[in-house]
Amino acid sequence: MTERNLLNDPCWSAKDLGEPLPNRRHAVSVALPRWKDVIAYEEKVPSCINSLKAIYPRFGFHPYVAELVKKSLSLQGKSHQTCWPYPNRASALSAQQYSHRKNSDCSSKIREFLGIYCLFVDQKSSPSAKAFWQHTGLGLSSREAAIALGREKKSSITDGLCARNVLLNRLAKIYNCDSNLILLHRSGMAALTTILSAIYCIKGKTATLQIGFPYVDVLKLPQIIFHGSNLIVKTNLSNIREELDKKNPAALIIEIPSNPLLRCVDLISISKIAQDKNIPIIVDDTIGSSLNVHLTPYADIIFSSLTKSFAGRGDILAGSTVISPYSKWKKELAEIIPKVALSTLSDSDAIELEKTSRDVEDRLKRLNISCLKLKEKLETKKEISKVLHPQYCKNFNSLLKKKGGYGCLLSFELKGGIEESKRVYDSLRVNKGPSLGTNFTLVCPYVQLAHFKELKWAESCGVSKHLLRVSVGLENEDELWSRFNSVI
Repeated sequence: MTERNLLNDPCWSAKDLGEPLPNRRHAVSVALPRWKDVIAYEEKVPSCINSLKAIYPRFGFHPYVAELVKKSLSLQGKSHQTCWPYPNRASALSAQQYSHRKNSDCSSKIREFLGIYCLFVDQKSSPSAKAFWQHTGLGLSSREAAIALGREKKSSITDGLCARNVLLNRLAKIYNCDSNLILLHRSGMAALTTILSAIYCIKGKTATLQIGFPYVDVLKLPQIIFHGSNLIVKTNLSNIREELDKKNPAALIIEIPSNPLLRCVDLISISKIAQDKNIPIIVDDTIGSSLNVHLTPYADIIFSSLTKSFAGRGDILAGSTVISPYSKWKKELAEIIPKVALSTLSDSDAIELEKTSRDVEDRLKRLNISCLKLKEKLETKKEISKVLHPQYCKNFNSLLKKKGGYGCLLSFELKGGIEESKRVYDSLRVNKGPSLGTNFTLVCPYVQLAHFKELKWAESCGVSKHLLRVSVGLENEDELWSRFNSVI
């Protein structure tokens, strides 16, 4: 596969529909260059779905994973079943148990195929099996599938262990903590799955509470797979106190900042309230990045999707959990988390992640600057009603490290509403698809992708259905601005 230079030659027009972003074997994003492509993708229009050469790995099967599934189903000879491959028996068994909890008459079995543990379920139980796959992020990685199929060489265990050790030390430096407080996972959602499993061991099986409009699966995971989650979008401290007294949640879950509104709650004050009420705080720092913000004094445990800015390349799925050295639950979490973690980052994924994250500090500084400059220029456009970005957020600035910045993400809304958003989106000469934190700029109508079946609910939470989210990359800043300026 010849790699396309997405900085200079972006996937932006109709002919690019379905192209992998980046143009690599294990790309985690896919080009949806027109607004109607996004809608067709959400509505599962065959002509669109069949055009996709990649897909975000939790939302569908990577081509290598799909090939392995097809072969395993063929071997079983049962076309009325679906297959869900996992890296080990423990993960497959957890998925099976969930499917049976949701469907008492579920017909299922786990079979090993090419060293992979495949969960087979009947068609009626497939939605439950799919929900577990998507929300927990525990599924087989594309590199593991490629190795099982003989398409790629298996990495040595020694090299994998070495890469993981380097990654743990790299993250320990970022979070200013011991590496034994950090665990690597096969996705950001797998990290949260592990955290929730540990929290329930400590606090009991009660609902969590999400503060601030959330990334979709961060809310869905505890709601659908575990023991429920409530959401509050009124984030003033008096309302939060009232909700904590009323619900006494197992934990608070907070994004710093939120996706896609880029808002930041008063984490410092909330931390004091939660500590008094003996409620642990889980923070997702994927967007803000702990290279930019100092969170360990105010969070009991932090999780991150390393797929995004940490990796930067857009072709590795990975996550991390970091136990705060200041947490009152530090000892308990450190003991429980390794026991409840169903899997870890594979050798091959760890080796690639170690390579691509070597420049993460320098790269994120450049992304911080480029995003801030684009934000400032967009604010000069009279056609734009609002630009969302953490720069002037007092709460975000209270967490900022001495040399920290504001991350790679911004969102904006156009005065012309949804029709104008469609026109601008279709005309923008930048890469268009899901995900963020890549070296190349990515734009998407985020709410259409994340909340297509609940647009009215999202709008009731103050999130516009025509909002455009921009993950700023490493393009020449003047060139990138010219692309936006020419269509807005």
